Amino acid sequence: MRLRVIAAAALTGAVATAAAFAHHGWDWAQEEQTTLEGVIQEIYIGPPHPTLQVEAEGGSWTIELGNPRRTEDSGFVEGVSQPGDAVTVLGHRTLDPEELRMKAVRITIDGVNYDPYPERIEDEAQDQG
Repeated sequence: MRLRVIAAAALTGAVATAAAFAHHGWDWAQEEQTTLEGVIQEIYIGPPHPTLQVEAEGGSWTIELGNPRRTEDSGFVEGVSQPGDAVTVLGHRTLDPEELRMKAVRITIDGVNYDPYPERIEDEAQDQG
């Protein structure tokens, strides 16, 4: 009986770790970069990933930024933007066509680029910014 409990706990931990790892990687996102323009509705700066809620085509999108350190290093910190600001997001949309979610490699607000993942910006996109 005790062995079953230990095995069940180990399996549960492995599944939770795999789910967290999958979320923090890029496997859930499309290869192709896309651009989304909208208006910021909410800003969250904190772990595990800062996010923006952006009203754009089709509804309210969740935009995931880098981890808090990457986001801060990009210059996007609390007070830089506020709800109501226009934003352009360059990133990778989720593989699920029903879900309005993107992982941003660049956000642009008032002509200023914030690049949480500069190494992932495709050359053509870098030339535009």
